[in-house]
Amino acid sequence: MTHPSGWRPPPLIMTCLQTCHWSMLAPCLAPCMISYADVCFWQTDYYYEYTECDSTGSRWRVAIPQTPGTCSGLPEPVHGTECTFSCKAGEFLEMSAQQCTQCAAGSYSLGSGIRFDQWDSMPVGFSSMATSMENDPHRDVTCNSSAWLPQGNYLESNRDECTVSLIYAVHLKKQGYVSFDYQYPDNNLEFEFFIQNDQCQEMDQSAENKWLKLTHHGEWATHTVNLKSGTNILYWRTGSVLGTKMVKPVLLKNIQIEGVAYTSECFPCKPGTFSRVPGSSTCEPCPRDTFSDHGASSCTPCNIATQYAEEGSAACKERPPCSKKDYFQIHTPCDPDGKTQIMHKWIEPKICLEGVPGAETLPQSGEREPCPQCNPGFYNDTPTCSPCPPETYSDGIKPCERCPAGTEPILGYEYKWWNVLPSNMKTSCFNVGNSKCDRMKGWEVARDHIHSGAGSSDNDYLILNIHVPGFKLPTSVSSQSLTEFGRITFEFETMCTADCEFYFMMDINRTSTTVVQSWEKTNKRQTYTHVMTKNASVSYTWTFQRTNQGVHESWMNVHLTQSGMFVLTVLLESAVSLMNSPKFTSKGTKYFHVFNISLCGEQGRLAMCTDNVTDLSVSNSGRENDEGPSAVKSFICQSTIIPASGRGFHTALSSQSINLADTFLGATVDDSLAGIKASPELFPQTSKKVPDINFFYRSLEATSSCESGRSAVVTLRCNPDKSANGQLLVPSLCSEGTCDGCTFHFLWESSGACPICTERDYHLIEGVCKGGHQDMLYVWTEPKQCIGGVALPEKKTLPCEGMEYWIRFGAGIGTFTAVLLISLTCYFWKKNKRLEYKYSRLVMSANKECEMPAADSCAVMEGENEGEMDDDVVYSKPSLFRKLKAIASKKYENMQLNSSQSKELVWS
Repeated sequence: MTHPSGWRPPPLIMTCLQTCHWSMLAPCLAPCMISYADVCFWQTDYYYEYTECDSTGSRWRVAIPQTPGTCSGLPEPVHGTECTFSCKAGEFLEMSAQQCTQCAAGSYSLGSGIRFDQWDSMPVGFSSMATSMENDPHRDVTCNSSAWLPQGNYLESNRDECTVSLIYAVHLKKQGYVSFDYQYPDNNLEFEFFIQNDQCQEMDQSAENKWLKLTHHGEWATHTVNLKSGTNILYWRTGSVLGTKMVKPVLLKNIQIEGVAYTSECFPCKPGTFSRVPGSSTCEPCPRDTFSDHGASSCTPCNIATQYAEEGSAACKERPPCSKKDYFQIHTPCDPDGKTQIMHKWIEPKICLEGVPGAETLPQSGEREPCPQCNPGFYNDTPTCSPCPPETYSDGIKPCERCPAGTEPILGYEYKWWNVLPSNMKTSCFNVGNSKCDRMKGWEVARDHIHSGAGSSDNDYLILNIHVPGFKLPTSVSSQSLTEFGRITFEFETMCTADCEFYFMMDINRTSTTVVQSWEKTNKRQTYTHVMTKNASVSYTWTFQRTNQGVHESWMNVHLTQSGMFVLTVLLESAVSLMNSPKFTSKGTKYFHVFNISLCGEQGRLAMCTDNVTDLSVSNSGRENDEGPSAVKSFICQSTIIPASGRGFHTALSSQSINLADTFLGATVDDSLAGIKASPELFPQTSKKVPDINFFYRSLEATSSCESGRSAVVTLRCNPDKSANGQLLVPSLCSEGTCDGCTFHFLWESSGACPICTERDYHLIEGVCKGGHQDMLYVWTEPKQCIGGVALPEKKTLPCEGMEYWIRFGAGIGTFTAVLLISLTCYFWKKNKRLEYKYSRLVMSANKECEMPAADSCAVMEGENEGEMDDDVVYSKPSLFRKLKAIASKKYENMQLNSSQSKELVWS
């Protein structure tokens, strides 16, 4: 006979069953000494599974009893599908027929994936592991109770200072991926996701995939990472940055893993969701005011007259009578007439009932009334208040006035009147369950104060935030060495009929949010002041939370003395390491000291030093920089490294990790700050064109040799020849980094410390004029102490006039001058000849009129005729030089000619 499912029993059982009907099995089996309970007749008595894949990639399908050893006569093993076989999304592998079958309506399947989206309890396979990051022996930190907690629709991380890892191991038959949704709103904690293989070795993973990004309040982000085939151990790890209590935990939901071999069953839709058609790969959430049960193919409407339901609800809720917490009060903005009005609005979506006993009604709008005066430092610019211009002041009532001579305005924010929320403030409502709180305002303005909003549940955090870009001291005290750069003062009061908590928090340079002070339960009206001891960008946050049912409210006024902006931008955002020269113990073991430095700890990335001597998992994996239970995280830390060959270890050992600096005091070009002195003589400076910048740090952990704790100075020096990460050095005189054991000195040479290049950093060189052209070349002024910025102008070629031109020009001028001189000489010579001739004629005329004494004799020059000299005067011929001299002295022009003188002339 044949089993209804098609299974044929073994021959012995078949012999006993030849004359029996399936409805009377027990009497037929008794003669064969076989018990009915020993035979697996029905398919519910066993299930099918595949064996492990062999080297050829094949496997077998075998039947396994539901309870091992309880029955026999199982179906024979048969060849199974290929190891890489999987069904499409919306289908499952029906093992008896080994065929893909569509999921029924009300269920879903991912095909080759699995999904975890219901967190009423921790699913099978998930576990939590908690460790403490604190190394303080005087502080008792117990992390045994720290764990990720299921909250129905999501998982919530721990809220204490412990580091907790959520772990899940999965074996993939092919390459796949893991995807999950998360909320990570608080950078006061670290949130990382990484993957290990079955050897506890971390997979290669980029920093972007490992360190998750912050999310805004109420926003869910999705993170996806590819997975390799084989065993993948998934880790979600959260931990406090500075060991403070968490205000906003990390939330996790909708974990989906693709790449498993097959899915042998479909998953029913969880309550609040449905799938309307067969073959669905996901379930949709039920719309608002509808609900569904487990495995639903449709959603059931609520009776909206008396009931309501949020989106994705598993049941309808009765609408409560309206109360004061169902509406909120607002002040309308000032109109052109300078009037405002109080109005009330229902919180949307409205879920309460008005016309039932005990229900509150929406209050009527108030009368239009004059707007409150402007806050100090603002003037009435109807219908708004505008800030006073620079160098002016106002009390909020009078117009802005210029400060008297010799004085300056006291800069700051003072908020006494609250008609509208100031532009540098933000308010929000954060709810760990992501309910309607995310659409509400956390705080409401109320004319002379600001108060917390109504909220919607006990898990609401009502948040008010103000951002201050920096502080500016008055000129009269800016040159003094002060420890106070500004202060914030606020007046507050809390009124709670049950438990509540009020936080005041601070975030410096957008690194991490720390709780400055907190108050619980009801607090009388009081004033709190916080002093700012460093000049930095800071955000102040007030958060009000109620923890149990009751009426809760807090109100507050704020006064902040601050202004201006002081920002030092450092290009070096990543941490750097320095390993000094090797040293040896008395037994000959070689070791090094390694320093890890992070100047500003940007985005919470502090320097980390590990101790893998006590962390066996890290030691075995050979990852010296991995975070372990003994890790030290600070701005500057030091580890002692023993190389792998030092004592026969397979990997280098990192031990004795110490914190050198956990507090950043400030940065300045001066040699001292807050009692800590830099030593410029340890790092001689070759160029003083760009001054060094000294970063000062301190650690408050006292030691036997440093009762006040250690301190450190990192000198940042401009060196354009270095990369942005640069090079880290210790003093040559103190190779340990410290000369006294308490103050450590480091030099960080980097191009990132150089100023931006400008036009003043280069100069012009003019080339030689050749062929009528001259090159104009721009070069950097040496030594070059700048990077980036403006580029060198291109070489220019301009027309020019060279030496050949000037030689020709000079020759022309010389020739002209010579011709001019010759011409003048000839002119004056001829003129002189005429004057001589006229003079001789004058003399002859005088001799004819006057008697002259007879001459004793007359001389006739040889070769001359007497007849030719009758009319000529014989005289000695002067030289050319004498003629010119005579002309210059105007000898002939000044000479007075008279007869007496002419008679006395003697001729040579």
